[in-house]
Amino acid sequence: MSTSVLNNLLEYLYGTLTPNNMRWVANHLMEHADQMEEAPLKPYTMEEINAMLDKAEKDFDAGLGIPDEEVWREIDEMFHSEIAETV
Repeated sequence: MSTSVLNNLLEYLYGTLTPNNMRWVANHLMEHADQMEEAPLKPYTMEEINAMLDKAEKDFDAGLGIPDEEVWREIDEMFHSEIAETV
């Protein structure tokens, strides 16, 4: 993810979260980062990557998937409902 996208995400969070919510998110991100460091990612071969791309293209051509706007709406709803539960 680019620095500009990360900065925009931070600005969004700064504007929407309370200090307690920020601490909650920070703690969960740190815990998750620690877990990810313990389990390194498996490298993919070019054949595996090409197969994943082929499948994604077939799914797209078949009209499968979720439109971008719907994904962001769902993320926003999930994010706001989780924040409401912690307050």
